[in-house]
This record gives sequence, structure tokens and C-alpha cells, in this order.
Amino acid sequence: MGESLQLMMWRVIGETVFRVVPTPFAGLRNALLRLFGAKLGSGVNVHPTCRIYAPWNLTLGDRSCLAARVDCYCVAEVVIGADVTVSQDAFLCTASHDIDRADRRLVTGPIRIDRGAWVFARAAILPGVTVGEGAVVAACAVVTRDVACHSVVAGNPARHVRERQFRGPSEDQGDEHG
Repeated sequence: MGESLQLMMWRVIGETVFRVVPTPFAGLRNALLRLFGAKLGSGVNVHPTCRIYAPWNLTLGDRSCLAARVDCYCVAEVVIGADVTVSQDAFLCTASHDIDRADRRLVTGPIRIDRGAWVFARAAILPGVTVGEGAVVAACAVVTRDVACHSVVAGNPARHVRERQFRGPSEDQGDEHG
């Protein structure tokens, strides 16, 4: 089947059946994504309001989540590792245009988000970017370059803010229980 026919079929299914499947029946949405070539691990949660351009270019690791209204414009490959959260209204964009060419040729680059990373609400990850293991992309950040493991980035363009500090529940400051 040609890619344009496949895209057309996915658009029809993705804008109808995929969207109306109630949240508790994530398995049916996952089955539809797999039918269109997505590679999904176990325990994956893809919210019904997500927009996924080409599921055959999407890989989601175990227990990963695409929250409400995530726009996954996967013209090129998007690989999301295990235990990753992509929060509401985030934009994963693998395509742009060469603004220095008169014909504005399409240019693409894959996106990889490694294990345990978290992309906060309304953040944008642009073509060719890798978000390292355990990294955090702050809300509304625009990521144009790779993010190092365990880094926290924020802003437009996103800049390194600090290293992520992992602590156990008993180490929380200001715990109202003691």
C-alpha cells in the first residue's frame, strides 16, 4: 500500500474510531496504532485526543504515556523509551522546511526521548533532537538541540537549568506529615 493511501486511511480511522474509544479502553487504541505499524511496549497509554501523523514511524516503550492533545508529527521516526511521559499539548515535530531554498524543501530528522524522561506541557521538541535518559523538558520549552541525561532544560530556545536530583519519598522537604 502506498504511503499516501496509508495516510488517508489513518486520518479517517485516527479522527473517528481512535478518538471515540473511551480512556479505559486504551488497549483498543493501542491495537489500532499497531494495526497501522506503531511499535508499542506493554502498559502504554496514548490519550484519545493525541494526534499522530504516521503511526508506522512511532515507537513507544513500556509504560510510556502520550497525554491529552499531544501532537506527534512523526514524518520521520519518533522513538520514545520506557517510562517516559509526554504531557498535555506537547509538540513532537520531525519535519520542517529549508528556509534558504526557494522551493522550501521539506527537511526531516528523527526524535528520540530516552528512558525516564519527562516532557512537560506545551513543550516543543524539534527535528533531530534526542532527549537523554531521565531528562526533564520544562513547560513551554522549545528544544532545538540534544538534551543531556538527567538535565533540566527550560525556555525558548531551551537552555540547561540544572541537573535533575533524584531522592526518595522520605527525603521530601516540607512534608506535611513530619
